[in-house]
Amino acid sequence: MNFRKAHREDLAMIVRLLADDELGSGRERYEEPLPEEYYQAFDAMEAQAGNQILLAIEDKTIIGCIQLTIIAGLARQGMKRAQIEGVRIDKNFRGQGIGEALFKEAIAIAKAEKCGLVQLTTDKQRDGAHRFYEKLGFSASHEGMKLIF
Repeated sequence: MNFRKAHREDLAMIVRLLADDELGSGRERYEEPLPEEYYQAFDAMEAQAGNQILLAIEDKTIIGCIQLTIIAGLARQGMKRAQIEGVRIDKNFRGQGIGEALFKEAIAIAKAEKCGLVQLTTDKQRDGAHRFYEKLGFSASHEGMKLIF
C-alpha cells in the first residue's frame, strides 16, 4: 500500500467511497456522470493551500481516502492545526489496518507542516469510528456543533 495526493481523475472513486456507507449514501451522489459540483469543489480545494485529499492505494486501486486541511489561526499563540474529514475505507478492505496507516500518514503531514494539533468531527451515530479514533489517541475534548443550510 502507498499514499498519494488525489487528482481530479480520482473523483469518481473518492465519491464512491464517500457514498458507500449508511450515512454517506444519503449525503452523496455517486452516479455517472459525476455531478459537476464535485469537480468544482475539488478545483476549489486544489486552489486552497494546505487542503488535500490523501489516498490509500493498493495495486493501483483506491482503497481509502481522508481529507486533510491545514488551518492557520491566531488562537493558541498562532498555532496551525490540521482538520481531518471525509475518512473512508473501502468496505472490502476494512479491518486490515488501512485506516490506521492512512491516519498516521495524515498526522505525519500535519507534523511536517508544523501543526500543533489534529482535530476532527465525527457523527454521533458512528460508534465504531469513535472507538477507532480513541485507539489512535484522539479524545472527545470538545462538543462539535454545525449549522446546516
